Amino acid sequence: MPKGSNTPVPATVLRVEVTRRAGPGIPDVDASALLLARGRVRADDDFVFYNQPVHPSGAVRHAGRKTNGAQVTDTLLVDLARAEAGIERIVLAASADGGTFGQVPGLAVQVLDPATGDTAARFDSTGATVETAFVLGEFYRRQGAWKFRAVGQGYDSGLEGLATDFGITVDVPQHPAPPPAPPSRVTLTKAAPSVSLAKQGGTSGVMRVNLNWQSAKHLTGRRRGPGAGDLDLDLCALYELSDGRRGVVQALGNAFGALERPPYIHLDGDDRTGAVADGENLTISLDHKAHLRRVLVFVTIYEGASSFADLHATVTLRPQHGAPIDFSLDECTVPSTVCALALITGAGGDLVVRREARYLVPERGVSPQRTVDRAYGWGMNWTPGRK
Repeated sequence: MPKGSNTPVPATVLRVEVTRRAGPGIPDVDASALLLARGRVRADDDFVFYNQPVHPSGAVRHAGRKTNGAQVTDTLLVDLARAEAGIERIVLAASADGGTFGQVPGLAVQVLDPATGDTAARFDSTGATVETAFVLGEFYRRQGAWKFRAVGQGYDSGLEGLATDFGITVDVPQHPAPPPAPPSRVTLTKAAPSVSLAKQGGTSGVMRVNLNWQSAKHLTGRRRGPGAGDLDLDLCALYELSDGRRGVVQALGNAFGALERPPYIHLDGDDRTGAVADGENLTISLDHKAHLRRVLVFVTIYEGASSFADLHATVTLRPQHGAPIDFSLDECTVPSTVCALALITGAGGDLVVRREARYLVPERGVSPQRTVDRAYGWGMNWTPGRK
């Protein structure tokens, strides 16, 4: 499966195998699972790993590890029928001990039907660098049925950072020396809308662009009521490269992009849950910034709302090196289904980030993508797409 794709699962009882190759100098890897309600664990019991191998509901069980030559397999047994009604996602994760996932070859997760032995889904995680924890995949409920999605989201803060993101309390040992001061945060405003990445230390590595949202009426990020479905916002990017090539990175049409080849931008996945803890993430390679002439990051409403009114959204850009940059969107007062978030432009080997926060109203019969294209003069040809 490609990163970000999904597939229905063939049964409720499934066997999940996290595999990788072992050898001298290769870090140890541990598999785990997190059961999430509204994007977070309800209690620490919702974290299943080798020291806490069985979930109280029996929905997930860590079945141990087997080694066959250089191949190492951690197994999780999942019974989706036992997942309580409030559980919306079961996240499958892995953490590296003694190194990074850039040093771990052959990392993959596969879902098997134990009744037949058939492989229902397989995702090979590639391209890791400094990450020490990974969300490899997840089971999620969609319209009363369970599906599996290949995620491939890395964390350079290890299992502690991953667990904290999902609401798990982590005991941090005390050290005699005080921790270093965190990097200062840059907040873009109408009065100060732009910032140079180079001046903030963001000259190499990657930059993650995160969009988080919540509804003023329903803080879970879901709008409910007769005829209302899950709120689904899509983070997208129009790009223009230094050689003049133009295109779009988005979930529609599975145009997820790539980091190590053009367009040097990758959409990490399609968050269709509306979970505040995760949101949508887009990654830009700063190692290839000389190839980027301009990138326009924007968001569209795919379903669940007719405009951005009552939706509170924040945007955070996190360079791998340097201070994070964030801003909030103003209140929406027009019937807008597409919002231009940030314009990133190349400038003499540097990238400059400019806050846009501009709500656009499509004309009748004009798609949100075509609307933002026209507003910023990209000049692309568009055809209908789906996901």
